[in-house]
Amino acid sequence: MTKKFINDDFILHTKTAKELYHNYAKKMPIFDYHCHLDAKEIAEDKVFKNLTEIWLYGDHYKWRAMRSNGVSEEYCTGNAGDYEKFEAWANTVPYIIRNPLYHWTHLELARYFDIDDRLLNRDTAKYIYDKCSEKVNTKEFSTRNIMRKMNVKAICTTDDPIDSLEYHKNIKDDDFEIKVLPAFRPDNGMAVESAEVFNNWTDKLEKTSNTDINNFNSFIEAIKKRHDYFHEVGCRISDHGLDKIYAVDYSDNEINIIFNKIRNKKELTNEEIIKFKSAMLIEYGKMNYEKGWVQQIHYGVIRNNNTRLFKKLGPNTGFDSIGDFEIALPMARFLDKLDRNNQLAKTVIYNINPGDNELIATMLGNFNDGSIPGKIQFGSGWWFLDQKDGMTKQMNALSNMGLLSRFVGMLTDSRSFLSYPRHEYFRRILCNLIGTDIENGEIPDDIELVGNMIENISFNNAKEYFGIKLE
Repeated sequence: MTKKFINDDFILHTKTAKELYHNYAKKMPIFDYHCHLDAKEIAEDKVFKNLTEIWLYGDHYKWRAMRSNGVSEEYCTGNAGDYEKFEAWANTVPYIIRNPLYHWTHLELARYFDIDDRLLNRDTAKYIYDKCSEKVNTKEFSTRNIMRKMNVKAICTTDDPIDSLEYHKNIKDDDFEIKVLPAFRPDNGMAVESAEVFNNWTDKLEKTSNTDINNFNSFIEAIKKRHDYFHEVGCRISDHGLDKIYAVDYSDNEINIIFNKIRNKKELTNEEIIKFKSAMLIEYGKMNYEKGWVQQIHYGVIRNNNTRLFKKLGPNTGFDSIGDFEIALPMARFLDKLDRNNQLAKTVIYNINPGDNELIATMLGNFNDGSIPGKIQFGSGWWFLDQKDGMTKQMNALSNMGLLSRFVGMLTDSRSFLSYPRHEYFRRILCNLIGTDIENGEIPDDIELVGNMIENISFNNAKEYFGIKLE
């Protein structure tokens, strides 16, 4: 390479974009309010044994790319050795040009390991693996020190209501200066497609909450107990992963009958499933409002499309895709049902289909009631949209139809401690977008005014919105 690929001005194409990034965005801390990191690994301040363990284990983004490149499952989730798995990834990297993984890969090598003088490929694999693994296997690269290195102030993990949260409490007891807080993910409480799966989870909920669950009301009481417990441990965010938003009409009597039916191990009809899910979303929404929590809604994914490999490997292994569902009317009904009774919590909505961007951006304005700035948020580009084009389109839609200046910004949504440069990636894209507008004369050439907006989107807005004390 004649020029470093990851250089100071990566993705910054104008003088103003460079000024905005280097003087405003770059210095801001990270509040990673949605991720899938393991609190146990932070509590134990885990040190990883090599680059493969910290970088490739559990990363279905990389597995998906490797499979597309003809790499067998043995080198993704199988029994191949750690170096062999890394080598298979390195051999794949030259073929992922224009995929966001190419940018993430080289940003992570540069930011964590100071490798910015060569690209990852077959020829550099051994050098990079050895150099990085040597660093990884030291206390300097423990989970907590990685978070310190990346100027992280707080993270919110993703946790089932029946989780003990023992590791979150251990971290707090250690007086670790970075907040590691749970987020309430109650999807299993509405997963009634299978009577067996739902009842197994409900039986565990019964024990965890010390509640006799014999009807729908006692089921909700048990979930509320866990909601209370999460709040005590510091949780201020719920998270809901849905294929689509459910908001059909139902009566209390219907929901009681449906609940009793499934507890008697009888499978529900599709109509009953939809009514029960609709009821649970409203119940969760009420709980979130009562506690002053923020509720996050991630919707639009068709999961586990490959039946053969789902049975072999399980969920979250790289076989999900963008879905196409009826969105507008159910979303409006859901938000309106809660708003009618003044029970609508602060809400962040993440879509995965770019065709829904303008729909979401206009929906926000219907329920932003003036009580707080940006009460209903358009979440950042998520999953398949977590890339330059997806993030740019999301910010353009929000800018055109809402207030970009009130946007709560980026998150990693990651299971890897090496994913924090995604915040840098987002900030560079943001600064390039705004800097270009300034140089085109479409935004005032007032660096202090716009720089303040950049700082807010990078960190300050999220800190204020989620209401979590970070000092």
